[in-house]
Amino acid sequence: MINFNVPPFSGKENEYIAEAISNHKICGDGSFTKKCNEWLEKRFNAKKVLLTTSGTSALEMAALLCDVKPGDEVIMPSYTFCSTADAFVQRGCKIVFVDVRPDTMNIDEELIEQAITDKTKVICVVHYAGVACEMDTIMDIAHRHNLKVVEDAAQAVMSSYKGKALGTIGDYGCYSFHETKNYSMGEGGAIVINTNIEDIEKAEIIREKGTNRSKFWRGQIDKYTWVDYGSSYLPSELNAAYLWAQLEVADKINDSRLSVWNKYYESFKSLSDSGKIELPVIPEGCVHNAHMFYIKCNDLEERTRFISFMKEHEIGCVFHYIPLHSAPAGIQFGRFDGEDKFTTSESDKLVRLPLWYGMKDNEVESVIKTVKQFFGM
Repeated sequence: MINFNVPPFSGKENEYIAEAISNHKICGDGSFTKKCNEWLEKRFNAKKVLLTTSGTSALEMAALLCDVKPGDEVIMPSYTFCSTADAFVQRGCKIVFVDVRPDTMNIDEELIEQAITDKTKVICVVHYAGVACEMDTIMDIAHRHNLKVVEDAAQAVMSSYKGKALGTIGDYGCYSFHETKNYSMGEGGAIVINTNIEDIEKAEIIREKGTNRSKFWRGQIDKYTWVDYGSSYLPSELNAAYLWAQLEVADKINDSRLSVWNKYYESFKSLSDSGKIELPVIPEGCVHNAHMFYIKCNDLEERTRFISFMKEHEIGCVFHYIPLHSAPAGIQFGRFDGEDKFTTSESDKLVRLPLWYGMKDNEVESVIKTVKQFFGM
């Protein structure tokens, strides 16, 4: 069986977890957490990065830092995971869904401005498959309308837009280190704060249950106390140790995934040229991280048959997402602005192929052979 995903493992995870245990510091903000934060800051030229318990909690922190209130509106694509919306729904916001571009499955930047009302406070973009949204246009719209921009960069660690790391362009960026991501700590994430020192201090307070404990650990105050609202968004040091083992070899992991992605792309070019499938599009100025490789079938019926065929040949393939605006919670907490021209129809056609760090050449070749067999090539 060729699994759809295998969590990344570099080889030093057990050693580093044992080291964290021997340090008698497993609750978080120990040496491994600090190493991860600092690596992400330096690698991505980010002002401040803080590990969190998940990509979801990073989004929740971003919503709190945006200071949204009940009744405020947040613009985002419907083609995303529910966490993108949940973070703002918890604050009482109304979600305004906008159609996607069919080439990248990212929010259509040309449709954002018409969705803005006097209640709009935030634009939340999602860099699907680690491919950047058109951030110059989006940031221009945000600046002209005095809106915050949150980058859901859950899939985009190591990706960039015109030389800038994704997650560092908007006001706040949110990464995920879930086991399905390129770099993993099991459950985990990170928030990137690209604004001012006040936001950094507020983020530290929110992350530490509303206390100024971070200042205490740095020796800036002689005792810490409850100073504002917050929650428990600080991950275990054991999780951070697992992640650190992968960040140490981040380029090796990235290159390995890109090798598989490129092999798929070249192998399926003939299928695309003959009109049997559509392949991913990487716009100029975008550097992706091979988070996923997907193809688009002709319609939902063909995709259903394709997934069944691959399963029969012991190859795991999956689809996602069910567009949020058509989900029960999406109907309750949001609305779709304009026409759903591409979101539903394109999501019905998309299917993801197996791709993970350490995937063997014979596994890649087996996937390629089976895909071609289905399409009669």
